[in-house]
Amino acid sequence: MAVSRRRFVTSVLASSALAAASTTELLASPAQAASPPGDVVGKVTVGYQGWFSAPGDSAPIGGWWHWSRDRFQPPSPANTTIVSWPDMREYTRSYPTAYPNLGNGSPATLFSSYDQQTVDTHFRWMQEYGCDTAALQRFNPMGDEGPTRDAMTQKVRSAAERYGRKFYIMYDVTDWLTFQADIKTDWTTKMSAHVASSAYARQNGKPVVCIWGFGFSEPSRPFTPGPCLEVINWFKAQGCYVIGGVPTWWRQGIEDSRPGFLDVYHAFNAISPWMVYRARTVEELDSYYNNVNVGDMADCAARGIDYLPCVMPGDLAGGHRKHGDFYWRHIYNMVRLGSQGLYVSMFDEYNEGNQIAKTSETQATTPAGANIRALDEDGVACSSDYYLRITGDGGRMLKGQLALTPVRPTPPMVGTPPPTGGNLAAGRTTSASSQGGGFPASNAVDSDAGSYWESANGAFPQWWQVDLGASHQVNKLVLRLPAGWGARTQTITVQGSVGGGSFATIAGASAFAFDPATGNTVTRTLPTTTTRYVRLSIGANTGWPAAQLAQVEVYAGSDTVDTTAPTTPSGLTVTGKTATSVSLAWTASTDSVGVTGYQVRQGGAVVATVTGTTATVSGLNPSTAYSFTVTARDAAGNTSGASSAVTVTTDAAANADLARGRPTSESSHVQSYGSGNVVDGDPNSYWESANSAFPQWVQVDLGSSRTVGRVVLKLPPSSAWGSRTQTLAVQGSADGGSFGTLVASAGRTFNPATGNQVTLTFTAAQTRYVRVTVTGNTGWPAGQLSTLEVYAS
Repeated sequence: MAVSRRRFVTSVLASSALAAASTTELLASPAQAASPPGDVVGKVTVGYQGWFSAPGDSAPIGGWWHWSRDRFQPPSPANTTIVSWPDMREYTRSYPTAYPNLGNGSPATLFSSYDQQTVDTHFRWMQEYGCDTAALQRFNPMGDEGPTRDAMTQKVRSAAERYGRKFYIMYDVTDWLTFQADIKTDWTTKMSAHVASSAYARQNGKPVVCIWGFGFSEPSRPFTPGPCLEVINWFKAQGCYVIGGVPTWWRQGIEDSRPGFLDVYHAFNAISPWMVYRARTVEELDSYYNNVNVGDMADCAARGIDYLPCVMPGDLAGGHRKHGDFYWRHIYNMVRLGSQGLYVSMFDEYNEGNQIAKTSETQATTPAGANIRALDEDGVACSSDYYLRITGDGGRMLKGQLALTPVRPTPPMVGTPPPTGGNLAAGRTTSASSQGGGFPASNAVDSDAGSYWESANGAFPQWWQVDLGASHQVNKLVLRLPAGWGARTQTITVQGSVGGGSFATIAGASAFAFDPATGNTVTRTLPTTTTRYVRLSIGANTGWPAAQLAQVEVYAGSDTVDTTAPTTPSGLTVTGKTATSVSLAWTASTDSVGVTGYQVRQGGAVVATVTGTTATVSGLNPSTAYSFTVTARDAAGNTSGASSAVTVTTDAAANADLARGRPTSESSHVQSYGSGNVVDGDPNSYWESANSAFPQWVQVDLGSSRTVGRVVLKLPPSSAWGSRTQTLAVQGSADGGSFGTLVASAGRTFNPATGNQVTLTFTAAQTRYVRVTVTGNTGWPAGQLSTLEVYAS
């Protein structure tokens, strides 16, 4: 059985730095790449598992493959791998589970990937929503899942041909200890036959193959560089274009990457670093953009490697999605970076919560009480195809058909939000004033009528509350105690809140008489009230000295969709600043239902999200002017207009290297010695120009015009690098076109005895681009630098 990638990944935050977003929206042109557009370059690829089965579908593997922990027992709340529930309305065949009925009373059924109609449905969605290519996952096929995997490849091929999509084989070497021989056998005897299909993906005229997992540090991939490099070169010798699914930190060889694999990574034609579960917020995505992705892109560009980064919708179960804002930010970051293509993880991974395929919209189409989040989990109604629509818009932005924009253009809903129906409280988040024994608040919204919440004894009043996930027009309440209990009366006040802070009374204190003769059930009609949080305040109980509830059901009439945006925030002011941060405050907005939060924007980019009226934006550059605005949002996702802007210049910083990690360029380089090596912080990596062809130059883009008064040039400190003198000059430019002299050309000696380092100080000047031009070298017939550091003074 294939092993989930998630079991072996940890969330490693790059740093707290936020991306400095462009304030200019423009029509993006297709990314410039080492390769021309093909079936992966310039395209959107989706990872496709195709790994679900059910009894009766004829799959060789048998059972509930990937739906259940024990695949020979039906999926249920106690035996499941399911994180998200699929929207089942377009499948012609489905399979009953042991889950309770959906919130609307319908049976809880699931699909099988082994049914051709399922695969056809998925590839039709790919066609309709602009997913160009599918990367078909292939784990070790030598075990019990091999025959099923083989059959799935044919099913995918047929669907791709039918709907005009492309596909390629993506080998995952997790736990595949004999991969070096097996993968060649599998390709030669089975998978290479599919290259004959018109639907098989090609890049640069070559069939595409991806190998995912080389270099990862987890015990499930204990491989050394030699066998991995040999396999890559073998596939290239077969005439394949080979993509590497590599660790997040591949370039540095730290965290999730084993050291010593850089030559392996650089052997791929394209690199796709893994990102699932690395970031959980928009701010963390921006941190990775600044501190990982920019350097990755520069490294690939310097070596002629296509950069095809992983983008993800976010973990639905973890609450990371932010109704599409997280996914759009990830796509936007990778498009503005200049990525050659996008790899979406994943299309159909319902058992890990990062799927983009159609998903249950509300608790009405999710098993009742199963604690599975629907797409409206944060209070914003989303259509089941929402993440497919975002993918389509992201693909258009990648291809230059849509303006490059950090603001999500895709509305969560098209048309009227789906009716919620059913019990709005089922499976929702609960809280309480206290808990007695092992009787938590969540027992009152699960599917077990015998479980219950009980408060601490002898201390009234007590309260219990449920978060419905979004505001609804509540008009009915059903309360239950276990059927076998004796009669009792509890005095209960019903309260509601839109924001979860201030509660208003919906129905005043009254007696709720629970009688076993009527099933210990009390039903009350309530005044129709718009609320998200329902609280029951219990003042007395004739049967026990504590509050007790076994089941709480909340129902609504016809919900009215909130389309009114909050008022525009006012009074935005700067309350403090440092070299790397700015603190802001503003006057609160008002809303017809309630303001749930604010977004601080730098240009169009969201750089902070808060619930109050103050925020601190971190990760800024010293001595740099920034402009900020604030918008307000409500529970329905409506966003106000932007406040008036404030402009502020951050404080000057202590003298720091302005060049570290910035984009570079060069006149030429040889082998793997590209210009990005001079700003990567590694003293042993270096830039080397083409030989015997002076002059040569290397330059760094500081990102904006900066005060510059000193540069430090270094060669590797190893004793193998003997003393040499390079004749060089330092130049500066505001626009990257016209350069002026900062330091005149002269011989500069790099001596191992003094650290192979040269420091050049000059009259401070404003410049954005710093260029070092080399016209001679006594130690080697080329320009050479391992480090280019730039300082204000």
